[in-house]
Amino acid sequence: MTEIRDYSIGQLAELSGCSVQIIRHYEQGGLLPLPPRTIGNQRRYTQQHLQRLQFIRHSRDLGFSLDAIRTLVQLADEPDQSCAAVDAIAQQHLDAVERRIAQLQALRQELRRMIALCGNGQVASCRIIETLADFSHAHCLSSHGRTSNLERSVTEAVPQKKSRRPRAASTAAA
Repeated sequence: MTEIRDYSIGQLAELSGCSVQIIRHYEQGGLLPLPPRTIGNQRRYTQQHLQRLQFIRHSRDLGFSLDAIRTLVQLADEPDQSCAAVDAIAQQHLDAVERRIAQLQALRQELRRMIALCGNGQVASCRIIETLADFSHAHCLSSHGRTSNLERSVTEAVPQKKSRRPRAASTAAA
């Protein structure tokens, strides 16, 4: 005869390695089903809750987003269907990981180059400081695999400012 075991939120947190706040967050986000409550209104969690938390935690350790995990949890709850959707989610995540690895490799190459160019003299002539201060990236070998939001907003803002100046000048001339 198997013993039915239930856990308090503190016990579940300890067993799963998740904090109480994370468990509540997962409940609110629909990743973890709401547990039954005792007459005293205390949450009581089951082995299924612990298994679900372990699934979520392992998925997070592998870098899956909460939205992807939410979908994976829904798919896991329907074991008779095709796993094509699961494969697609994992493939999308792998593609993102590979893009990030390429970005990190470009960053590593750029940092190594900057360090190699440094003459270990004074900060006033430091090539690392010079390179970092150059927002145009003229001293860099690559764009490091990404364009930041700040770079995009500045790039987009510059033409707008230039286009306004001639209007002001033409208005002043008229």
